[in-house]
Amino acid sequence: MSSTDLDAPPLKLILAAIIIVVGLHVLTAVALVAIKTPEIKVEPKKDTPPIEIEMVTLPVKTAVPEVEKVQEITPKKAAPKTESKPEPKKPAPSKPKVAPVVKAKQNTPEKPVVKAKKADIAPLVKVEKKKPDIIKKEVSKKPIVESKVDTSMADSQREAEERRKILAAESQKAAQEAHDRAVQDAKKIADAKAAREAQAEANARKAAEEKAAKDAAQKAAATASNEPVSFTAGDAEMIKTPRFSVPDSVLRRAKTGDTFNVLLKVTVDKQGRVSDVLLVGKSGNSIVDKEAVKKMHSARFRPFIKNGVPVVGVVTLPVSHVVD
Repeated sequence: MSSTDLDAPPLKLILAAIIIVVGLHVLTAVALVAIKTPEIKVEPKKDTPPIEIEMVTLPVKTAVPEVEKVQEITPKKAAPKTESKPEPKKPAPSKPKVAPVVKAKQNTPEKPVVKAKKADIAPLVKVEKKKPDIIKKEVSKKPIVESKVDTSMADSQREAEERRKILAAESQKAAQEAHDRAVQDAKKIADAKAAREAQAEANARKAAEEKAAKDAAQKAAATASNEPVSFTAGDAEMIKTPRFSVPDSVLRRAKTGDTFNVLLKVTVDKQGRVSDVLLVGKSGNSIVDKEAVKKMHSARFRPFIKNGVPVVGVVTLPVSHVVD
C-alpha cells in the first residue's frame, strides 16, 4: 500500500459528511417552504357620514321698556316683591310663529344619519310692565363681595427693584472710588519712581564728573611727574629684544648644559627707552652678568601706561643663558 492511501480519510467518514450536508440542505428547503409570506390587508376606506343641519329661526324680540338685567333667582330663597298698585292686565303678546325647519339631506348609501342636537332655546322671561318710577329689579340675597386685587407681589417686586437699583448705584460708586484711589496710588508710585530715577541719574552724572576730574588730575600729575611706577614682568612688552649670549672666554671653560641665570631691574622712561639697569640676581660669573646688563641697555619697550598716561616704569626681568 502506498503512502497516499494511508493519508486519505476512510470512506465511511466521507459518506457521513456527504449525508450531513445533504440533510442540512433538505432542512433549509423545508423551512423556506413552511414560511408563509404575510398577506397585506387593505382596509376599506371609511366614509364619514354627512352632518344634518337644522335651520332654526329665533323668536322676534318685542319692544320692552329699558329694564336692568334680571338675574336668575336662586331656588333656595326668592327676593321679596314690592307691592305695586294693581293695573289692568294687558293681553300677553302672542308668540311669533317659528318658521318650519328645513333639513338639508344628502343621499348616502344605506348608512345611519346622525342628527345634530337641537339648540336649546332659553324660555322667555315675562316682565310685568310697571311705571318707570317704581321699576325695581329682582336681586338675589347673596352678599356682594368686593373683589380686591392682591398687590403685595407687585409691591414686593417694586421694592426689590428699588433695592437692586440702590445696591447697583452703591456698588458703582464704590468701584469708582476704588478706581480713583488706584489711579492716585499709581500716580504716586510713578512720581516716586521718576524722582528716584532722576536722583540716581544726577548722582551718576555727578560721580562721572568727579571721576573725570580725578582722572584728569591724575593724568596731569602723572604727566608732570617722573616718579617711577613699579610693574610686573607680564606688563612689560618689548618692541626691540636684545640678543643675549655667553662670551667666548666663558664658553671655553664652561661645560655643555651649564645655565647662567641673571635677574635685572630695568627702568623705562615715558618714551619706552631703557634709562637704567641694575643687577639684582647674579649668575655666578661676573663676565656673564656684565654682558647681560650691557645687552639690556639696547632693548626698547612699549611705554608703561597708568590712568591713561605714559609713566616711568620699573620692572624686574630674568635673563637665562644655556651652554650648548
